[in-house]
Formats: sequence, C-alpha cells, structure tokens
Amino acid sequence: MQGNLRENKMGTMPVGKLLANMAIPMILSMLVQALYNVVDSIYISRYSESAVTALGLAFPVQNVQIGFAVGIGVGVNSLLSKSLGEGNQQRADRTAGNGIFLALMATVIFVLFGIFGTRPYYQMQDVSAEILESGVAYTSICCIFTMGIYFQVLFERMLQATGRTMHTMITQGVGAVINIVMDPIFIFGVDALGIPAMGAAGAAIATVLGQWMSALLGLIFNLKLNPDVHLYLKNILPKSDVIRPILTVGVPSMIMNSVSSVMNFSMNQILLGFPTVGEIATGVFSIYYKLQSFFFMPLFGLNNATISIVAFNFGARNPKRITKTLKIACGTALSIMLLGFLAFAVMPGVLLGIFNLSPTFVELGKTALRTISLHFPFAAICIALGASFQALGNGMYSTITSLCRQMVALLPAAFLLSLSGDVNLVWWAFPIAEVVSLSATLFFFVRIYRKKIKPLYE
Repeated sequence: MQGNLRENKMGTMPVGKLLANMAIPMILSMLVQALYNVVDSIYISRYSESAVTALGLAFPVQNVQIGFAVGIGVGVNSLLSKSLGEGNQQRADRTAGNGIFLALMATVIFVLFGIFGTRPYYQMQDVSAEILESGVAYTSICCIFTMGIYFQVLFERMLQATGRTMHTMITQGVGAVINIVMDPIFIFGVDALGIPAMGAAGAAIATVLGQWMSALLGLIFNLKLNPDVHLYLKNILPKSDVIRPILTVGVPSMIMNSVSSVMNFSMNQILLGFPTVGEIATGVFSIYYKLQSFFFMPLFGLNNATISIVAFNFGARNPKRITKTLKIACGTALSIMLLGFLAFAVMPGVLLGIFNLSPTFVELGKTALRTISLHFPFAAICIALGASFQALGNGMYSTITSLCRQMVALLPAAFLLSLSGDVNLVWWAFPIAEVVSLSATLFFFVRIYRKKIKPLYE
C-alpha cells in the first residue's frame, strides 16, 4: 500500500505541487547546512584570521570527500528511483545495499589520506606555520572520521528517492544544530567543563559530530519509516549489474567535484602569488564560497528533487511530466540566483560584516563578491538543466560541462588575468567561465532531449 501511495505521488501529483513538496524540505535543510558552514567561519574568524585561510585551503580536500559521497548518493538515488518507477523492488533493494558497500570503500580511502596525506598536502603550499598547523589539524580530523558524511548523504538520498524529503530535512537540521552548538565550545573551550580551546581542530570535531548524528538518524528513518527500501546485509555484497549503473551516474559527479577541488587548489595558488595580498585574497575566496552557499545549496536541493522526479517518470515513460518538471525547475532556480546576485551586488559590505575581518580583507571582498556574482543567473540554468543529465543516465554530459567551466575556461582566464598584477581582475574569470558552461549545457540538453525525451512522446 505504501509503495502505491509513493507511486501516485511521484507519477500523478501535479508537477508544480510535487516539486514544491519534495524540494522545499530539501531547500530548507540545505539552507541550514549553509548556515552552519557560515557560522563555522564566523567563529573561526574570531579565533584567528589565519585559521580562516587554513579552512579555505582545506576546502579542496573536503570538496573531493563530499564529492565522492554525493556521487555515490546521486547514483543510488537515480537507479533507486528508476527501479521503483519500473516496479522492480529487488533491484531497488540491491541498489541500496551496494550503495553501502561503495560508501565503505570510499571511507577507507579518506581515512588513509587523513592519517598520511594531510601534512604533505599543506606543506606543498607556500603558507605560514600557523596556517599549516591549523589546516593539518582540521583536515585530518574531517578525513579520519569521514564515515559520518558518507552515510549521512547515502541515507538521505535513499529517503529522497522514495519521496520522503521531510525526513532528510530533519537529519540535516539536527546535524547542523549540533555543529552550531558545539562549534564555540570546542573552538574557544569551556574552562568549567575542562574543555580546552582547540581552534580549527575544535571546528572539525563539531563538524564530524553533526555528520555522525545525521547519519545515525538517516539509518533509523530508512529502517523504520521507509518501507520502499529494504536494507538487508546480503545486498551489501557487490553486484556488477548494480554497481555499474550507480557509478555511471555517480562517477561524473565525483569527477565534477574533483575538478572543482583542482580548480579551488589552483585558484588558491594563483591568489597566493600576489605578494602583498595573497593570503588575504585566499581568505576572501574562502569566505565567498561560504556566503554563496546560501544560494547554491538551495539550488542543489531543488536539483536533487528534480533528479528524483525526472528519473521516476523516465522509468514510467511519462515525458510530459519530465519536461514540465524541468521548466518549473529552471524558473525557480533563476529566481533564487537573481536574489543571490542582488544580495552580493547591493550589500557585499553587510555580508562581509558578519565576520571579524580586517578593513583590507573587507575592501578586497566587496569587489570580489560584486564581480563573481555576475555569473549566478547563468549558473542557475546550468544546474537546473543539468539535473536531466544525471536523471536520464547521461552523467558524462555534466562532467564535460564542469570541465568546460572550471578547467577549460576558469583557470586559464584567472591565470591570464593575474598577469595584470591586479588581483581584482582575477574575479572576472567566474562570469567568463559560466558563459562557456551555459553554452555547453544548452548544446547537451538539446541532444539528450532529442534522443531520450522526445521519443517517449512518439
């Protein structure tokens, strides 16, 4: 009975209402996620401005870490939704079990990096001793205890694939609240409780505590409240016919995040090359990424809901619901990012004012926020349409558009603009790259529409 209710919701509920019903909880949970990322930096900025830069340099590693988690989760989400749309319960259950297997394999990789790789990673960068030690402490803790983020994302994607997005809002919300509450305790210490000030290491401890609690809640929700997915130990054993389609969709997401990490690492090196403002510019870049998450994270929540709906209706061979979902998603995404553009363009000083930053940092940040935000509307269309690539099994298109944006356009443009000696010109690389990405996205969407969506009408 529960399965029929879920099928009616995904296959028959009015598309606008369905997208809102699934996306709003995800968007709210993503906003909470963005909030605790920013709160993390607010506390750290009051501990040390060098620690802000250290966390910024940790971002490429965290991005790969999260990219693997999201890649596995997106692959599971897509195949799970498609299998349920086709009425194939056995394949759906195997998909969930093999997702757990892949999450365990990825966990081992990052635990090893946390133990052996974090110090060499920071040593290869031209930073002060204070930044190096803060960065090593933060990154090693996040990687060694990485299991929390892998199972948090995986269990949330299982809930999303079956239309239970309200539960994901709870898991992410609880994790975020724990992080926000624990951040000042571990960063600054509490003498009465015998907890010393740990700075960046304290921020990492608060982060992994939140992730592990979210993962635990996600497991409980799937076991007790998600009868559409059955978590059996026997299904954890890897099956090539299940892992292959998971990775077909998931690997492009992993590559996209890895490419993003390469971009972030390379941008940091370009910015560190400016002799007087290098470390400040790197900190500005880090703060920008924290602030932009208030708009991009909701967009990714909308994207996740779109993937589930499109994948389900592709399995059910309902093209009208696919195209209507994509139209509404594009309009909503554009509205969100226009608000983001206005916020960054009109009041960058207010946004930067929530951090404890030097006047030089703030002035450099104002110019950066105004310039970079010009690409927000273009990014909205790219991300919204990109959901169709993953949902319809053409994740490689997403990989190519990401490569066009970050490697083919962004980094070369940033490097060439840095040769001017004016750090403020480097920020123009972002709108330049997004125009290139939009062109590639539109080209691939026309291609996938003609090959996979249009034939369903016929």
